[in-house]
Amino acid sequence: MKLKQHFWVGWAIGAIVITSCWEQTTSQRQQPDTKPETSLRSVTLDKTKVVMGQTVYVPIYSHIYHFNSQNNVMNLSATLSIRNTDLTNSIIITSVRYYDTDGKLIRQDIKSPVELKPLASTDFFIAADDTSGGSGANFIVEWVAEKTVYDPVIEAVMISTSSSQGISFISPAKVLKQHKIQNRF
Repeated sequence: MKLKQHFWVGWAIGAIVITSCWEQTTSQRQQPDTKPETSLRSVTLDKTKVVMGQTVYVPIYSHIYHFNSQNNVMNLSATLSIRNTDLTNSIIITSVRYYDTDGKLIRQDIKSPVELKPLASTDFFIAADDTSGGSGANFIVEWVAEKTVYDPVIEAVMISTSSSQGISFISPAKVLKQHKIQNRF
């Protein structure tokens, strides 16, 4: 009887050891490459061909306050995501500008108009240690299209994984200007 018990205990220990080794090997696998895959192509914008577009405001939070005090700050990284939801037509991103809490321009992320192909996405990143924008930072994004398209999804994702805490949330865009060009005939 004792031999049978020792067999099962030994078998259980062996299974645990093998499983724990397998898990460790699996978790040490190299992570997939997360470099941006969308290549934005510069285009020449012919304003006479533009039929629609928008200017949108996207709130960005470089940090948030916690523990009942503005002295306790949690820095956040932010990713602005622009997603072309149209199945067949490209959109043209004409401007991506990053402003601080006081409305001062910090940087302009594109220098000339770029094409975002159908169903393609692109993003712009603010590192957690970049606090230049402050808690009231924002992006202004301008886009146009030469054909009628579905509006793109434009939003920001803020995240922090400091210490053992984790927080993430999204911030949707708000349309400031709608550009619809009527028939020119």
